[in-house]
Amino acid sequence: MAATVQVTFDAADPAALGTFWAELLGYVEQPPPDGYATWDDFLDEKGMPPERRDDGYAVVDPDGAGPRLFFQRVPEGKTAKNRVHLDVQVTAGRPRSEHAELCRSRAGELEALGARRLREFDEPVSGFWIVMVDPEGNEFCLV
Repeated sequence: MAATVQVTFDAADPAALGTFWAELLGYVEQPPPDGYATWDDFLDEKGMPPERRDDGYAVVDPDGAGPRLFFQRVPEGKTAKNRVHLDVQVTAGRPRSEHAELCRSRAGELEALGARRLREFDEPVSGFWIVMVDPEGNEFCLV
């Protein structure tokens, strides 16, 4: 049996960064565990102090196909280039002639949410893609 994967991000503001990635991927906030109406109900029962409740945030694929993304508060900021990044497929099933327009359009939407566009590439074999960073500086590509 294959292992499952969770992608974990260090963050200054877990909920804000998680909300950005949920919008980017079409994910939703992870619902509270069964038997609890809200996360606060669950955290109250577990004895989590109110000042620690913003230390983590999770988003999930509503269809259950993609990995869970977890955002954890850390005191330090990002200081170097990612060694791993996510490629976000926004052109699936579309003719190559439309890829640049689709990527640029989505990049513009994400910039309005706090992302930054770093550079564009158009390679004969690899195709078109845009390197971007999320609101906390984590690199990802729109392909």
